[in-house]
Amino acid sequence: MSITVRVLGVFVVLITSTFQPSETVAQQQSKVYHIGFLNSGVRSGGIFSRDEFYSAFRDAGYIEDKNIVIEERYAEGDLSRLPSLAAELVELKVDVIVILGGPAAQAAKKATSTIPIVILGAGDPVGTGLVASMARPGGNITGFSDFSTDLSGKRLQLLKEAVPGISRVAVLYNSADPAMTLRYQALEHAAPILGVAIQPLGVREPADFDGAFSAMIGNRPDAIVMVTDALTNLNRKLVTTFAISNRLPLAVEFSNIVRDGALMSYGWNFNDRYPRVVDLVGRILRGDNPGDLPIEGPTRFYLVINLKTAKALGLTLPQSMLLLADEVIE
Repeated sequence: MSITVRVLGVFVVLITSTFQPSETVAQQQSKVYHIGFLNSGVRSGGIFSRDEFYSAFRDAGYIEDKNIVIEERYAEGDLSRLPSLAAELVELKVDVIVILGGPAAQAAKKATSTIPIVILGAGDPVGTGLVASMARPGGNITGFSDFSTDLSGKRLQLLKEAVPGISRVAVLYNSADPAMTLRYQALEHAAPILGVAIQPLGVREPADFDGAFSAMIGNRPDAIVMVTDALTNLNRKLVTTFAISNRLPLAVEFSNIVRDGALMSYGWNFNDRYPRVVDLVGRILRGDNPGDLPIEGPTRFYLVINLKTAKALGLTLPQSMLLLADEVIE
C-alpha cells in the first residue's frame, strides 16, 4: 500500500539556485555584510554541518572577514535561551538572520519584523504560523520547508515495508515543539491506513527520555519512529542504544542517526540546501524583499539503511528495499 505525499496542499515554486557572479561580488568588496545564524541545536555533532555552511558562502564569493561576517548563536538544545540569543543578533543589527529549528524561527520572528529571516529548516512554516503561504510568505521571512510533516506517513510506510510484521509503533517526539507535534499527528493519521497502532511518547527535556524508555519496556512496541529536532538529535545515541539493545527497529529522518545505529532514514540532505540558502541570502542582500520570495522545498529525498543494525536485530530486509536505498551502510 502506498501513501501519496501531498505537499501542504498548495502550489510550491522550486527555484534553481543561481549564484551571484563572482565579479559582481567583487564589486561589493568594500561592503561587509553581517549574517546572523541562530540554531536551536548544537555547534557540532548534530545534523548541521558548519563546514558545509561556510563552504557554500565561499563558493558564492562571500569571504569570511572580507565581505561577510557570520555571527553564530547556538541554543545547544536549551530552547529557553533562544529569545535572548535572537535579541543579541537583532542588537548587532545583522543584515539577514539564517535560522535552523522551529523554536529558533519563532524566537527570531518575535525579536524582529524588519531584519530579513531565511529559514534553513523549521518544519512546516505555514502550519506553525511562521508565514502566510508558501507562494507568498509575506513579512520578513522566506526560506525552506522540509516537508517532513507530509513525509511522516511515507517514512512509516517504508518502515512497514522493511519490517512487514510490525503492528505497534512508538513515536518519540518533542511535544514542546509545534512543528514536531504536526509530524506526530501526520504519523497518527497514516497509521490506520498502514494497519499499525501508534504509541505516543512525547518528550520535552533530556530527563524525559528515561520515562519514554520505561514506557516502551512496560508496553513493548514492535518498532520506533523518532521525529528529529534539536532535543531528540542531541539525545540520539541514547535512543539508538536503547533501540538496538531492545531489538527494536528505529526509523528516523536524517542519515547521521542511521550511522549512529538507527535502522533507516528517509528525508532530505542538508548539504543540498546550503547553496540554496546562500543564494536566497544573496538575493536579499541585493535588494529582494524576503516576503515576496516563495518558500522552497527539497528537490530530492534519500533512503539510507544500516544493514549492520538490521543484522544485529535479526532482520532480513527485502531485497527490493535494499535496491531502493540511496545508501546501504554495512
